[in-house]
Amino acid sequence: MTSVIVDTGPLVAFLNGRDRQHDWVTGVLDGIAPPLLTCDSVLSEACFLLQDVRGGSDAVLELMSRGIVKSTFRVDAELEAVRRLMTKYSSVPMSLADACLVRMTELERAAAVLTLDGDFRIYRRHRRQTIPTIMPPRRTGA
Repeated sequence: MTSVIVDTGPLVAFLNGRDRQHDWVTGVLDGIAPPLLTCDSVLSEACFLLQDVRGGSDAVLELMSRGIVKSTFRVDAELEAVRRLMTKYSSVPMSLADACLVRMTELERAAAVLTLDGDFRIYRRHRRQTIPTIMPPRRTGA
């Protein structure tokens, strides 16, 4: 694995100490060298979800300012591929952010997605390849 692509959930959990996945994400991030790659849609979602957490939205931007998170994906350059993915997974449904992340894995073959979203077990890159992910273990029983 050459790079890690980060989804919204881990960013929110990392920056919100009250999030139930905060400790897991913090532990995982301790072992990953920056930068974490992402897309603008993920950053927008994270800022929105952290708007009620004191300093939350600014903390997302600070991660970018410090070079820990880097937005490297341009939707306009990959529009048709993103549209194809969103159409294929419309029954899930697939968000724009998820489509961008899946497309990023198609472009960056050795990357893994750091996510809390189980839909990444459903999504496929290049139509049938599983997407390498870094996720919390599945819970069994309740």
